[in-house]
Amino acid sequence: MQSLSNIVTAPQRATRQAECDKHGPYESRQYTAKIWSNCPECIKAAEADAKAKAEKREREQEQRRWEARLERSCIPERFLDRTLKNYEAKTEGQQQALAFATDYADNFDKALETGRCALFVGLPGTGKTHLAAGIGLRLMKRDNRRVLFTTVMRAVRSIKETWTRGSELTESQAIEKLVAPDLLILDEVGVQFGSETEKLMLFDVLNERYERRRPTLLISNLDLDGVRAYLGERIFDRLREDGGEAVAFDWASHRGQA
Repeated sequence: MQSLSNIVTAPQRATRQAECDKHGPYESRQYTAKIWSNCPECIKAAEADAKAKAEKREREQEQRRWEARLERSCIPERFLDRTLKNYEAKTEGQQQALAFATDYADNFDKALETGRCALFVGLPGTGKTHLAAGIGLRLMKRDNRRVLFTTVMRAVRSIKETWTRGSELTESQAIEKLVAPDLLILDEVGVQFGSETEKLMLFDVLNERYERRRPTLLISNLDLDGVRAYLGERIFDRLREDGGEAVAFDWASHRGQA
């Protein structure tokens, strides 16, 4: 065992007084024969500046990532600022709708486990799309979830376009784009009656999401019976499974109100 008396103490570095043009006199330490330490205040300032620049780059990169997520989500530009926090819930019905939307977003992990869907029904201008967009924005911002907002017509058209010569996607790939997101927000359900072929396309998308336990949020200006008639019993029954719930927006439109 080595005795304490045999331990060689590292030599102290030589020091000398130096002058900083910005911070004045400081004690400089010698590292090598020709290298001496610089002003400690300048070093601190340089480190703080480097940290600030790195944080700025990270914020800019996160902003670009966020903008890319928004673009991929296809949430309409008009609704990009419609959050759950700025939804005005004045009536009891509006408060209940907001509470449902908030709970659905905050417990989305459970919805993913079961594939729990939701349906917003009611007249135009009652805030259905606002709350649906608010759910999607919160899931993307907080949880980095994949969200896709589309209308039934656009969804069907995206599949039908694969039938044209020269299409870059196959029909299966077009359907997969609608099935893959963690949450699909499907707007304007029942705007037009639709052919049997179009209904079969919609069934393929919703049934695939059902089998993969991918939640879908549907928005319609029809009442519940109208949605059931439009979708058909097979789809409607799948939406109800695992706690699927319909929220009725049965108050007057806010559009045009002061």
